[in-house]
Amino acid sequence: MTSRRDSFRARPTIGRRARRRPIAAAATAAALLPTLFSASACGGPADASTSGSELTVMTWAPSGTGSADRPGMTALASAVGQDVNIKGGLNGHRLRVLTCNEHNSADGARACAQQAVDAKVVAVIGSYSQWGDAFMPVLERAGIPLIGGYGLSQPEFASPLSYPVDGGMPALIAGNGRQLVDAGCKTVALVRPDTPAGDNLLGYLGTALRPAGIKLQDVKAPEQSSDYTAVARKALGKDEPGNCVTSALAAEPTGNLLDSYRRLTPKNTRIASVIGSVQQSVVDSTGGDSGPLSGAYVTSWYPPESAKIWDGLRSVVRADTTGGNTIDVSDPGVQTTWVAYEVFRLVAQKLSEAGKPVTSKSITTLLDAGEGIDVGLTPPLNWGTTNMLPSTASPRLVNTWVTYQVVKNGRMTLQQPGFVDVRWVLTGGRPPA
Repeated sequence: MTSRRDSFRARPTIGRRARRRPIAAAATAAALLPTLFSASACGGPADASTSGSELTVMTWAPSGTGSADRPGMTALASAVGQDVNIKGGLNGHRLRVLTCNEHNSADGARACAQQAVDAKVVAVIGSYSQWGDAFMPVLERAGIPLIGGYGLSQPEFASPLSYPVDGGMPALIAGNGRQLVDAGCKTVALVRPDTPAGDNLLGYLGTALRPAGIKLQDVKAPEQSSDYTAVARKALGKDEPGNCVTSALAAEPTGNLLDSYRRLTPKNTRIASVIGSVQQSVVDSTGGDSGPLSGAYVTSWYPPESAKIWDGLRSVVRADTTGGNTIDVSDPGVQTTWVAYEVFRLVAQKLSEAGKPVTSKSITTLLDAGEGIDVGLTPPLNWGTTNMLPSTASPRLVNTWVTYQVVKNGRMTLQQPGFVDVRWVLTGGRPPA
C-alpha cells in the first residue's frame, strides 16, 4: 500500500498549466493525528525553556476589534492544549498554551510578543497579526520561532525565525488568477483593500493573468463599509460574457460586497474569491446554493472543511472543554493554527527520538536542517536553504501549493483533486508547458 508520505512525494502529474499533488491519500493518515499528538514524545531533560515539566507555547490573534477578529485561533490553541494534557501530555511534559489578544494594533502585537518572551515560550504557534514589523523583532531578539503565522505581513515570509505553513495572500491571489485563466475569463476585476498590501496583490494577480492575455481591472475598496454598491458596480462594468470578479477583502466586508453584488442582478459575470474572504460560513450566510456564491471559484491553502483530512481537528473541537468557545472548522485561521500545532507536535517527536530537549534553539535547528516536515495536511514543508523562494522579499514562502474549490450545492468542494503549485507566479516566471 502506498503510504501518505510516498503519495505526496511521488512524481506529480504535469498538467498544461500547473503541477498538482494528491490530497485524498493523506486522509487516512490524518485520522490518526489526534492519537499521534497525544502519544508523541518530547524527550530529554527539561531546561529553562521547558519550565521543569512544562512546555510553554503561545498563540495570539485579535479579538473584539471588528472584522479582523480571529478568536477561533486562540480558542483552538487552548483546546489543543487541554486535549494533549488530558491524554497525558507530550511524553510526560504538560503543554502550557498561553493566548494573547493582539487587538489588531502594532502595540498589541508587540505586547503579545513581549509576553511570550517573558514566559520563556519555546515557540509562538499559529498566530494572526498584520503587524509583523512590530512583533517579529521582539521574537528575533529572544530567539523564539514563529511556527505557522497566518501570513499577513512581509516579515513572516522574510524573518529567519519564521516558519510559515501556508503561502499567505500572495499564493492565494496567484492561484486564484490561474484558476480564473482555466475558467475562461476574458477580464478580471480585483476588489481589494486600498492599502499597500492590496497594491502587492495586484502585482501577483497580474503576473498570473498576463501569459493568457487577460485584462486586469483594479477596483480599490474601503476595508470597512456596509454598502459596496459603487464598488460592485465598477467591478461589474458592462456585465459582459467572460467578465469575472474576485474579492480579496476580509470575510465580513466580502459578505457586504456580495449583498451589493446580488442587488445589481448580474447576468454574465462570474464571481470568485480566496479563502479567508470566503469560507463555508460566508457561503451559508449569503444564501448558500441560492445566493451569489453559487458556482463561485475559491482558491485555498488547504482541502475544503468537509474533507476527512480535518477529522482530527473536528475531534478536538467537539471535545473542547475550555469554556464552550465557538470554533469554526471552516475558518482558514483555525485550520492554519491546527496545521501549525501539528508541525510543532512532529518536531517535538523528532527531537525526542534524537534524545534532545525541546527548546527554542533545538526547534529552529531542526527546522533549518532542511528535512521535510509532513503532517499530511499540506505537501511536505521544508524551510532548508535550498528550498527557499528565490525572492528577496519573501524567501521563507516555501509552501507555494494551493487548492482549487468551487461552491456546488451550497458547499465548498474541490474543483479538481490535488494541490496546484504556483511557485512560478510568485517568482515572476512562466507557466509550465
